[in-house]
Amino acid sequence: MLQIELWKKVAIWLVVVAGLLLALPNAFYNRVETYNDSVAATGEGEGWPSFLPSNLVNLGLDLRGGAHLLAEVRVQDVYATRMQSMWPEIRDRLRDARAEVGTIRLQESTDPSVLQIRIGEAGGVQRAVQLIEDLARPVTSLTGAGATDITVSAQGDVITVQLSEAEKLATDDRTVRQSLEIIRRRIDEVGTREPTIQRQGTDRILIQVPGVGSAAELKDIIGTTAQLTFQPVISRTSSADAAPGAGNEVLPSLDEEGVYYVLETAPVVTGEELVDAQPSFDQNGRPAVSFRFNTSGARKFGDYTANNIGNPFAIVLDGEVISAPVIQSHIPGGSGIITGNFSVEESTNLAVLLRAGALPAGLDFLEERTIGPELGADSIEAGKIATTVAFIAVLAFMVASYGLFGIFANVALMANVVLIFGLLSLLGATLTLPGIAGIVLTIGMAVDANVLVFERIREELKTAKGPARAIELGYQKALSAIIDANITTFITAVILYAVGSGPVRGFAITLGLGIITSVFTAIYLTRLLIVIWFQRRRPKTLEV
Repeated sequence: MLQIELWKKVAIWLVVVAGLLLALPNAFYNRVETYNDSVAATGEGEGWPSFLPSNLVNLGLDLRGGAHLLAEVRVQDVYATRMQSMWPEIRDRLRDARAEVGTIRLQESTDPSVLQIRIGEAGGVQRAVQLIEDLARPVTSLTGAGATDITVSAQGDVITVQLSEAEKLATDDRTVRQSLEIIRRRIDEVGTREPTIQRQGTDRILIQVPGVGSAAELKDIIGTTAQLTFQPVISRTSSADAAPGAGNEVLPSLDEEGVYYVLETAPVVTGEELVDAQPSFDQNGRPAVSFRFNTSGARKFGDYTANNIGNPFAIVLDGEVISAPVIQSHIPGGSGIITGNFSVEESTNLAVLLRAGALPAGLDFLEERTIGPELGADSIEAGKIATTVAFIAVLAFMVASYGLFGIFANVALMANVVLIFGLLSLLGATLTLPGIAGIVLTIGMAVDANVLVFERIREELKTAKGPARAIELGYQKALSAIIDANITTFITAVILYAVGSGPVRGFAITLGLGIITSVFTAIYLTRLLIVIWFQRRRPKTLEV
């Protein structure tokens, strides 16, 4: 008997209605987008009913316009930073054995990632090497299992310390991963929509952000390193050419022109140990940034301030001394405030950068492109034309070939497109030009299942007892072919998504979702429409 249980009918209609509601916001894209932005900024918005879904299909870079950057991470910067941070620990270890190794002097080196240390007692070289090697730590990576992070060698009375090759490889990977995550957080902080940020090769990062006005604007968001350090002050000078000595550096003052500070290169605390930074005001009502360290940073900050009361302490941001206050008292708790000649906007931006974290290394931008919204508008228009032409052609073919049953298939096809956009909206997926191609392809493929069923019904009409039995057998015998064909295509979509990137993934997503929705509409929705029609008309013959 040709019938469908009531609960199945209700479930089918609920799925269709849910898809329609989820896809509806895309018909009012600009209005809903404005509403969403208002809700994100203030917690409430106007122009769209709050009880309706407001998820949109995000438009990709090729449709919306925006900026494209390919950045190379200067991983070598981290080698120098690591060795500079190790120098105080090495110095203290050798000082404890001064009776054996003699005087300790850090030598100037052409390679900042290499420490060269001259000791006063040549006979104590092996003892010094052993003491430094005791500071080595295991490499924290699978490829570096069993290796240590530093190599120590000696020639005469000069000891050379540098990172091992295994540690360099592990450091490169960590640096790129950290840079990628920090770039993602910085872009998320300014509220851009659906950026594409992914690693390419060993030391490159691809960044694509729809809706950004230019590549220069995107570089302003991510290009600032925001490397915050707290360094001991040795002296203050008016000459940038002052000889700082080994282990020291000369940095300019941000507020005072012509003023420079000689600082110890190794910082006491770095911005990596910050857990929070917020714009605020100092006691005089001037814009400032308040900060808070994590547990280890708070301990180091507190210990240093307790032991250096009366000494200046430089707060350095990106190679410039923001301020160098004198430590008046012990500062426990790991919190403080950064003052300087800031505007309110500058203090807010600085807080954002510090909160997102410091880039561990500089970036070289190898490729930058600005894609205007006009190109995206042309792509959308071309996509609309292609979709409309394909849609009309398929509708006409189905009606011409199968008459009333073709109309049922067309209704299911329309529901299929609605369901695709509903699912894309629900997932927050990004639609690109290849994604539109996937939808157009789905429109053509969506009727394949119906064609298989209708052709099978035609065959069964020649032998079956009555139209009801022919329809039932048509669906039963065509089911295996429909499932097999769509499973193989779905596997292809999964493989494309797994091994592809960017536009290829966009195509794979729309193709995969289209397969799921087309199977649902062909097996369930079209059959439901036919059953409803048949139960009302009770035809003696079928024109398929």
